[in-house]
Amino acid sequence: MSLNEALGDKPVHRSRIPRASARRADGDRTAIARLTLVLLLVLSVVSLLLSVATGASDASVLGVLKALLTGAEDTVLSMRDRIIVFDIRLPRALLGFLIGAALAMSGTVMQGLFRNPLADPGLVGISSGSALGAVLVIVLGSSLPAGIVFTLGAYTLPIAAFGGGLATTLLLYRIATRGGQTSIATMLLAGIAIAALAGAVTGILVYMADDKQLRDVTFWGLGSLAGMTWLKVFTAGPLILLSLLVVPFLARGLNAVTLGEAAAFHMGVKVQRLKYIAVVTVAAAVGASVAVSGGIGFVGIVVPHLLRLVIGPDHRYLLPASALLGGVLLLAADMLARTIVAPAELPIGIITALAGAPFFLWVLLRDRARSGW
Repeated sequence: MSLNEALGDKPVHRSRIPRASARRADGDRTAIARLTLVLLLVLSVVSLLLSVATGASDASVLGVLKALLTGAEDTVLSMRDRIIVFDIRLPRALLGFLIGAALAMSGTVMQGLFRNPLADPGLVGISSGSALGAVLVIVLGSSLPAGIVFTLGAYTLPIAAFGGGLATTLLLYRIATRGGQTSIATMLLAGIAIAALAGAVTGILVYMADDKQLRDVTFWGLGSLAGMTWLKVFTAGPLILLSLLVVPFLARGLNAVTLGEAAAFHMGVKVQRLKYIAVVTVAAAVGASVAVSGGIGFVGIVVPHLLRLVIGPDHRYLLPASALLGGVLLLAADMLARTIVAPAELPIGIITALAGAPFFLWVLLRDRARSGW
């Protein structure tokens, strides 16, 4: 049974009513949406090449492109440049693109599920849970059994962050579900409470930390793509990629939910199953992303809004476009973080916050002007 069938999406209902509702909401922008997807695909390839070619090394874009396409890196690039390009920059670019795509698509899913344009994974405590798991290891890591630390090695912190986000999600879902039905309003309010509680416990741990631990906590919380390796790509990448492949199957169900849960149910969408798959998928994508990159904010809010202004609210196009634009923007922020204070590196979370916070305020002011409050 396909995922579409599991969600109860019947072709008769899904191909007409949700699509028509998306068109009526903001006009038929199908042609614009398809053109935007093509442009974003091209822009994604260009961004990946620029990311691989940008840095302190003098390897040129053409040299890197020729080496990647012909496999002649032995003659095109020096030994030093080969190490920098293929062992440092390339895994960083690939995982950075996946992380940006995961954060942006997760924000789109949360906004569609909550029917709230300001929703993002941080709103329901997933990011806070991941941060708590990471800070626990940073501050109390010396108290862990030596066998665990020796076995997990450098992956103790990412695993703890992922576990914290997953535990938060399971707790949230348990609180919001009653009688086999999950309340979106309860999930939202409980997520805010859990995020506040996780933040309070994190604050206690920060108070207990020494100077070195405080620096580690600060830099992890600001987010960075530094230190990305092929091992991290093969560890976090498959989980993120799987989430990215699953989410587009939720598009028509999310289109139906925009009309209300009751309307979506009468259209043949299994709303409860849609909620479950959406929340678990977002938790996996965000948990894996935060585990290897730290806290990177505002991507999940900014990207969906930018795209809705251009292609409208149809999730069939909005979800893949969000993934592509999220990856492009995060790579752009990373390139800026690497060059703006070179040879040092600025935490990427600062770049996304500087760009995202003003946009967030603009959205609030625009909505206030529209609603008249």
